[in-house]
Amino acid sequence: MSKEKRPYVCPAEFAGSLDNSIRRLIHKPGKILEGYIRKEMTVLDLGCGPGYFTIELAKLVGNGGKVIAADLQQEMLDKVKVKIKGSDLEQIVELHKCEDDKVGITQNIDFILAFWMVHEVPDQDKLFRELKSFLKPGGNLYIIEPKFHVPLKSFESMITLAEHIGFKITERPKVIFSRAILFNA
Repeated sequence: MSKEKRPYVCPAEFAGSLDNSIRRLIHKPGKILEGYIRKEMTVLDLGCGPGYFTIELAKLVGNGGKVIAADLQQEMLDKVKVKIKGSDLEQIVELHKCEDDKVGITQNIDFILAFWMVHEVPDQDKLFRELKSFLKPGGNLYIIEPKFHVPLKSFESMITLAEHIGFKITERPKVIFSRAILFNA
């Protein structure tokens, strides 16, 4: 799909801004994910971009687990592929190209991470309904949005929409420069 049809998606040309040494000082994947991920889980890294969180998720779920790195852009998935090539993570990480209007996976998922991407989805109602359909009972959806890009009113509207679909708030974690919410299915 052309960029003109989805101007709301961070282009692959900016992947370097999503995975660099400055970001590692601010958003430490292990710290953000600690306590939520266990060995042998099946995790969806939704809007994985260049795999900034994918790698840490794969280490946390271990050999008995699976991380589905999902993105709309093949260029982003190619960057993840390069990162895991030749490592044990190749057996844990499954690359998945989303369709233009849906995630399109069929596995049952224990945990979904949506870091700085829900605001890019034009039909959040449809997204939340799809996520709810494959999230296991008791599974978690962790949404983190950028404060500088998503106003509090918009974030609260997104929370209300997710609650209407059946997600229940379990926690409001603190993530620097971000608004964050943890839902239970």
